[in-house]
Amino acid sequence: MEKLLIATTNKGKIKEFQDLLVGLDVLLVTPQDCGLGLEVVEDGQTYEENAGKKALAYSQASGMICLADDSGLEVEALGGAPGLYSARYSPLPNDTDTGRRAYLLKNLAGFPRPWRAHFHATLAIGLPNGSLFFAAGDCFGEIVPEERGDNGFGYDPIFFIPEKSCTMAELSGLEKNQLSHRALAVKNALPLLRKAFKDVQF
Repeated sequence: MEKLLIATTNKGKIKEFQDLLVGLDVLLVTPQDCGLGLEVVEDGQTYEENAGKKALAYSQASGMICLADDSGLEVEALGGAPGLYSARYSPLPNDTDTGRRAYLLKNLAGFPRPWRAHFHATLAIGLPNGSLFFAAGDCFGEIVPEERGDNGFGYDPIFFIPEKSCTMAELSGLEKNQLSHRALAVKNALPLLRKAFKDVQF
């Protein structure tokens, strides 16, 4: 069976990708499975640049087709922050998801609600020959001041989806995999992935 390398060590993301890619007839592997310990500096100015750097680095190191993502939370009141820096949005080095959520809420405290926001995900498909292809997805909602739900990670417990009347972390796995930013990006990426495994030369 063909292998698809998922370029992340984030356990939450790995689980989501495993669920979202269940219909793709390939074996999903992680950097840990392959013994890869690459350190890819995410210093791009866009989600595409960061995702593309990871996809190419891991694909060329492994010789496999690779799927990488860069995603972020963009809050209107904060001018789109934390955006590209969502995973590092804290003055404390190596802070936790809980700490980053608390810091975001502290920065929003002086702004009137609703705190409109959206999650964005860009996926990059990297091929060993150096080719790169992209797909993206967005999920719109707002930030709420209290954490709700435990079926998620990152900013999910404070990201409220009005049409569902709950936070991302209160959704079931099935619901999240229908409307999340990463789910929509994977949906858009599936035709590209199928073509990649059918004809690696594109």
